[in-house]
Amino acid sequence: MKYLQPTEKLTEQQTQSGLKFIVKEGLAAEAMVNLTGGAFLVSMAIYLGASNFQIGLLAALPVLTNIFQLLSVWLVQKYQNRRAISVVTTFIARFALLIIGLLPFVFISGLNVQVLIFLLSFHYFFGSISGASWNSWMKDLVPEKNLGTYFSHRTRLMQIMSVTSNFLVAFFIDFMKSQHPDKLITTYFVMFLVGAAFGMLGLFWLSKAPEPKAVIEKTKLFHSLGKPLKDRNFRKLLVFNSSWSFALNLAVPFFAVYMMKTIGLPLSYIMAFTIIGQISSIFSVKLWGAFTDRFSNKTIINICAPVYIGCILAMAFTAVPGSQFLSVVMLVIINILSGIATAGINLAIGNIGIKLAPSEEAMSYMSVRNIIVSLFAALAPLLGGLIADFFISQQQAWNFTWDMKYFFVAGAILAGFSLRTLRTIEEKGEVQKSKVLTYMGLKLRVALNSNIALRGLRAYRPGNLSLLVIKTVKTMF
Repeated sequence: MKYLQPTEKLTEQQTQSGLKFIVKEGLAAEAMVNLTGGAFLVSMAIYLGASNFQIGLLAALPVLTNIFQLLSVWLVQKYQNRRAISVVTTFIARFALLIIGLLPFVFISGLNVQVLIFLLSFHYFFGSISGASWNSWMKDLVPEKNLGTYFSHRTRLMQIMSVTSNFLVAFFIDFMKSQHPDKLITTYFVMFLVGAAFGMLGLFWLSKAPEPKAVIEKTKLFHSLGKPLKDRNFRKLLVFNSSWSFALNLAVPFFAVYMMKTIGLPLSYIMAFTIIGQISSIFSVKLWGAFTDRFSNKTIINICAPVYIGCILAMAFTAVPGSQFLSVVMLVIINILSGIATAGINLAIGNIGIKLAPSEEAMSYMSVRNIIVSLFAALAPLLGGLIADFFISQQQAWNFTWDMKYFFVAGAILAGFSLRTLRTIEEKGEVQKSKVLTYMGLKLRVALNSNIALRGLRAYRPGNLSLLVIKTVKTMF
């Protein structure tokens, strides 16, 4: 473990080198996630005959296992080495994906949803331990003044990787379904092997990033975890974050199921919608990063959250009888808007948690937040899956047709209520929502006027109007 020991004081060169390694690791991790999770995993689970509860459980596992971040807090306090803990547990987590990929070649009879869930539990369990130490490590590695800019840059590159990998995965799976259906199950597990390979590459880059040595106070575990709960302002953040996550996870995990089963769309379409949302995020996340640094995270959430709530509600009306084309058009619009909104929400929620956590107790604060939020986020899809399976089994007896759109309406309503709790949180440097919207509108007008003044709108032929849009966007960002 000597190689992974923290450094007493990092030079500027070491810090910048470490930040680059963390970006590379993020890209590899994103490829791994898209090859082993998301809509791909839902498609695989449906193929293996998973129930709605099992699909909900698969959606809940990544967040449900976050309760084990308590173990990470204990390990960091004991060994004072966040880098080593993160690297070792990440290796174990990603090795589980390798085992899943080898299943059809070693245990032919073991190809079922129960085995998949069991092994993914190990993956997410050790991943949660790694995540807690990683958060504390990044708190000291990334300069606070560039927090929003750095993570928006990293997120943007990860989204580009996500777009690319999602595109390839979707069309490859649909190709195998149509041309080689007898080999589809093997294809699913090969994807896990490729994902594990990307994960191990990311692990190598993660191990290269330095850790600034930090004095981590050794206290009784539950005593240190009790401090965030006594912090009145941080407690308010927990209320908002937990209720928001519960509302979203009641609806969002079932979007792919709804599009496959109710609307009847193939996986390539669903991945295409995901890519559209990610492209929207790519073009907007840099802007949101600059705004969070200039204004406040809370204001960005107040701007983006209502848009995202509207998108969840709109999903309930996308199954248009007799017109799949209209459904597709609506889904495109929804994913464009939700992609822009999600970029701002995720960045701001992550940043405000880091910002409100005292530097010397960052790990205990972030761990408590992740644990509590994860419990609510995991409960929602599990509850949703149970409710869906119950109503499906009873719909003939009750003369009632069950539809997942009820989840979407309920999720949107609950998300609206959770947003009301955000206003009670106090954030340093907070700016009124109206002022930020005015500033954004002014910046957009300046960008448009700048292009028109330089070129003249008439100079753009109809075939070149896209150039005006692209240059305007570049001016804004």
